[in-house]
Amino acid sequence: MLYYFFRPLADHTILFNLMRYVTFRAGAACMTALFVSFLLGPVVIRSLRRLQGQGQPIREDGPERHLLEKKGTPTMGGLLILFALTISTLLWVDLQNGLVWATLFVTLGYGALGFADDYLKVTKRNTKGVSGRMKLIVQAGVGLITAIWLTWLARGPLGMALTVPVFKEVAFQLGWGFPIFAMLVMMGASNAVNLTDGLDGLAIVPTIICAGVFTLIAYLVGNHNFAEHLQLNPVNGAGELAVFCSALIGAGMGFLWFNAPPAAVFMGDIGALSIGGALGAVAVATKHEIVLMIVGGLFVVETISVIVQVFWYKRTGQRVFLMAPLHHHFEKKGWAEPTIVIRFWIISMILALIGLGTLKIR
Repeated sequence: MLYYFFRPLADHTILFNLMRYVTFRAGAACMTALFVSFLLGPVVIRSLRRLQGQGQPIREDGPERHLLEKKGTPTMGGLLILFALTISTLLWVDLQNGLVWATLFVTLGYGALGFADDYLKVTKRNTKGVSGRMKLIVQAGVGLITAIWLTWLARGPLGMALTVPVFKEVAFQLGWGFPIFAMLVMMGASNAVNLTDGLDGLAIVPTIICAGVFTLIAYLVGNHNFAEHLQLNPVNGAGELAVFCSALIGAGMGFLWFNAPPAAVFMGDIGALSIGGALGAVAVATKHEIVLMIVGGLFVVETISVIVQVFWYKRTGQRVFLMAPLHHHFEKKGWAEPTIVIRFWIISMILALIGLGTLKIR
């Protein structure tokens, strides 16, 4: 919105000339989202406490200490993330950019699904919420619409191709199978973040790290000079997604302020599903889906631990892990929550560095 109003004045005023630069608007978006989070955080948390009463229902089959330490903590704190992210994005991006609108669509669509899931859990006082089948149907519908939208915006051979990091010339043309693949990327990222969101601060920091990496990726592939120098596949308009990702960083840091142990509020599905979908959409739009699997490797491992646990238990009646997702396994082994969270953060940082390395190695 600010870009729309002030960009025409860039030729007349030096200050407004800054609006031309994605880097300035990305930084401004981050700070705006952080400010909005700090401003609205106490109000949102007080409202959630008043409306929810007993807070988020705690799994009875989970780690025993959760029933004591986390009981009464309100959920749906992802509302704060969505408020800050959406407001900041709309203020600082070029509103004529279709990639941003497609990414916002899947973010808010998955957020609405998460809201319904959290609402049912809180009102019915159980941990089930929306059925798994219905959740997948809605995710698939929103994801497929977004995937077709992004494919249409690409308008070229690259739009339906799966690019491979490190190997510049390698791209697999998937044809109309690409929207299905893109849909699965967004669904997978969304559910992976949701599975990881089980301890205070565990999911939001790796999300911030992933958003930081994709802020850089979006800026580079959206700038033809940098893309040519690094031998990346250029994507017209992708630079505006750097503003979106930067806003996600600010919103994530603002949420972490209140989610730091002991958490004053939990993210809930409204936050986890939406930010996971956002990361998936940005990865698809920038043609770096495989890099997302590397940078977000922590989310991938958490998801695989659940798949392995369920598969092996149904097949043999025995468990591979003491409890899934993986972070609960280490809780059962006696690791302190801060130990698990910080070590997982470190792993996420290492994976981010590996993902960044693929940009240079060609």
